[in-house]
Amino acid sequence: MRHDHDMKRTDFYYELPKEFIAQYPLNDRSNSRLLILSKRFNSIENKRFNDIVDYLSENDLLVLNNTKVIPARLYANKETGGKIEIFLLNQNKDGTWQALLRPSNRVKKDALLRFNRDDIVCHVLDEPGRQAERVVCFNTKRSFWEILDKIGEIPLPPYIKRNPREEDTITYQTVFAKDRGAVASPTAGLHFTPSLLQKIKSKGVEIVFITLHINYGTFRPVKADNISNHKMHKELYEIKAETAHTINKAKKLGKRIIACGTTTVRALESAVNKNGEIEAKREYTDIFIYPPYKFKTIDALITNFHLPESTLLMLVSAFAGREQILNAYEVAKKKGYRFFSYGDAMLII
Repeated sequence: MRHDHDMKRTDFYYELPKEFIAQYPLNDRSNSRLLILSKRFNSIENKRFNDIVDYLSENDLLVLNNTKVIPARLYANKETGGKIEIFLLNQNKDGTWQALLRPSNRVKKDALLRFNRDDIVCHVLDEPGRQAERVVCFNTKRSFWEILDKIGEIPLPPYIKRNPREEDTITYQTVFAKDRGAVASPTAGLHFTPSLLQKIKSKGVEIVFITLHINYGTFRPVKADNISNHKMHKELYEIKAETAHTINKAKKLGKRIIACGTTTVRALESAVNKNGEIEAKREYTDIFIYPPYKFKTIDALITNFHLPESTLLMLVSAFAGREQILNAYEVAKKKGYRFFSYGDAMLII
């Protein structure tokens, strides 16, 4: 008999023809489709995302990730004229950046990469090596963020096979995005509009925000055959004291804790202590959640449809059961749901 901790990567495989992968967002984010999966009854309903109000009550607390995607993809030139792509990953405490350079092996230490603007230079601080990541810093007299907004490009996921459009700077952000630092969007949150959030609040639902800056590693495939051998990437998260207090109070009152997105789940599960309480924290997490993980904080989950054999699919499988999730995905395909970042959503209750 095979145990859950011996689960294979292939246990999370499903067929997905490329026409199911959403390449563009809907004009009305809240009009995306919503699959309601009941864990208790193993039942499925097909709704629209704005119908989510009907499944929420004043006994709920909704936790959202307010990270903001930065325009992380830049194009520069070496002093010899060669073109280099710079993909920013995360900012270090000393103000330097971890970045991917393409082609990296042609960029030596102390190289200066220039843009079509004279007021900013990218200085490469290390030699090319085995690691894909490089360390760079930016020399500018103006606000770096202001310039980045002008020269950077929004980093759409690799499965969106088109160039970014100007509209993506808005549609690939949640309407509550606030703290800059992510290179991928917390896509379950993309379906909310200001009016929908107001309807939810009017119903008495309490809403709080945490931050987890999503790293490019979220797209890194699982290569280990036995998934327990997979090493997760690190991501910076922050839960403020007031937010931790609100969540802990809600749990004591028996409220239902609803996480929006796998990133929110990872932050909450990383911050919970042995007494089951959320602690205020600002630190990195590399938590890897897969069956048979026992959740300590959440009671329901809003999530998008995830890639086959991905860590995100493994997390939702841990929450709802692998067979139930894979069955729900087959139903979604038959019903013509749209998958991945700009696709449709699921509410697991």
